[in-house]
Amino acid sequence: MLESLKIKDFALIDSSSVEFSKGFTVLSGETGAGKSILIGALSFLLGGKAGAESIRAGCQEASVSGVFSIPAKTAADRDLSMETEEEPLSAREWLSQRGIEDEDGQIILRRVIRAGGKSGAWIQGTPVPRADLARFAEFLIDIHGQHEHQSLMRVAEHRKFLDSYCGIVDEVASFTKLYAALVEKRAALDFLSQSGAERERRVDWLKFSIEEIEAAKLKPGEDEELAAEEAKLSSFEKLYSEIQGVNALFSSEDGGIEPLMKQARAASERAAGLDKALSELDGRVQNIYYEISDLSQSFRSYQNSLVFDPARLEEVQSRLDTIYKLKKKYAPSASSGLQAVFEYLASSKAELERLESSSVNKAGLEKEIADLERKVYEAAKAISAKRQAGAAKMSGQVESVLQKLGMAGTKFSVGIKQKEGDAALQKCGPYGMDDIEFLISANPGSPTASLSKIASGGELSRVMLALKTIFAQSDKVPTLIFDEIDTGIGGEVAVAVGEHMKNLAKNRQILCITHLASIAVFADNQIRIKKSVEGGIMKTRAAPVLGEERVVEIARMLSGDQQSEESLEHARSMLNKHSASQA
Repeated sequence: MLESLKIKDFALIDSSSVEFSKGFTVLSGETGAGKSILIGALSFLLGGKAGAESIRAGCQEASVSGVFSIPAKTAADRDLSMETEEEPLSAREWLSQRGIEDEDGQIILRRVIRAGGKSGAWIQGTPVPRADLARFAEFLIDIHGQHEHQSLMRVAEHRKFLDSYCGIVDEVASFTKLYAALVEKRAALDFLSQSGAERERRVDWLKFSIEEIEAAKLKPGEDEELAAEEAKLSSFEKLYSEIQGVNALFSSEDGGIEPLMKQARAASERAAGLDKALSELDGRVQNIYYEISDLSQSFRSYQNSLVFDPARLEEVQSRLDTIYKLKKKYAPSASSGLQAVFEYLASSKAELERLESSSVNKAGLEKEIADLERKVYEAAKAISAKRQAGAAKMSGQVESVLQKLGMAGTKFSVGIKQKEGDAALQKCGPYGMDDIEFLISANPGSPTASLSKIASGGELSRVMLALKTIFAQSDKVPTLIFDEIDTGIGGEVAVAVGEHMKNLAKNRQILCITHLASIAVFADNQIRIKKSVEGGIMKTRAAPVLGEERVVEIARMLSGDQQSEESLEHARSMLNKHSASQA
């Protein structure tokens, strides 16, 4: 569960600390107040990508930290503290696998982004890569972002939803690797079936490429080192002039920094001899003098070491030209890193070895392909059977939730059709033998049709909420966040959504950004996001609203009028009726 969030200099937020509670929490505020900035900061903390543009104007870095509570250890938890390839099944197992300990069931996450674009991430003070942070965060929070329901318009995403529901994501990933191996073997067979002359041309080209690259005797990172050296040699005169100017400022007898500091040091030492209270200041002057003296000596040494070598410049430029030509020839582009040339060299050697190997023969490859085709087809059938079983159950659960969300009589089904073709390669694709699409009929008596073509924005929002609801029953993520799930809905539907979220929050922490009072009144807690100008700078603040303040906020959400007694009385009545924490 998310317990607190601390944000510093992120977007419009200069400094904000927000405490969160169990149950259903609503985040509200006027349009443009920065509600989504809070979710953006949280997404950043959980491993989301962000650039220097996320830093508040005029600042050098932005930081976000959060305190999370994780479930206590149970007998079902495995010990993954030793090195193992097993995937952790919980946040606690993930931490155990990396030797990170919680503190009384609490974990602190922290992330920083700096003006240069570099970021850092920590879990309990232990630095972790962003990818690891994002993986760990999957055990803590599921964020349904603004307009994410639009992914339902992409039929390709429907398979992912079904596979996740059926718990076969890893099985499908293994199938994809198996299928890729079959495609690779078939390509190799096609190549072997080509004419001998064409094969020989390929062998000759590979040999030439390998010989040309190896003859260059490239070193990893050489291109970057040479580019830096070339830049230095090309601007030698300017560099020498600048260093000469620095040395003149340091050592000039007529007002140079070093002679002046020498005088100041002597005077300070004499003054300290007369008044011991000046001892600390004298010590600081002494330190500055020695530091300046050392700097002056270092710059003089650097100037003495500067030697213009036109022959070396020509050599460097010639070598860079060789590397450029190799990149242009064997890398995706001339601007690619030198590593791309090394990768081409490795793949060329592997291909040449395959072509020249006496063990590679057409008959053997055909046998391998036949064996792979059988495995692919059997694996695809097993996956399809699980999808068929899961689809029926999923359809019923989605319809049940949609009923509660004001879509009574709606028919929802998962359409599964087998791909056309007879051969294993034709009948299957990278994800199996099934074409999957969600179908819906929002009007009783009408046949189901493609969800992506007939559903409205409000219906898509509710279908996504239904999917998130049934997934939450199995994935056990403790916190669900909905960023403006209320798109395209209102009236009685909004009331149904609010009530549904309140029920969902009985077993989970639910956070929801909404502009609808009909949803907000069901919340156990409410946080208002407010934007204001302070000292000529736009800032965003987040604070809980309680008691009469919450009545005023609900009145504003109802009609934009938070002053009239009618609006306030209406808000008070709704809160008394629906909220567990009544105003």
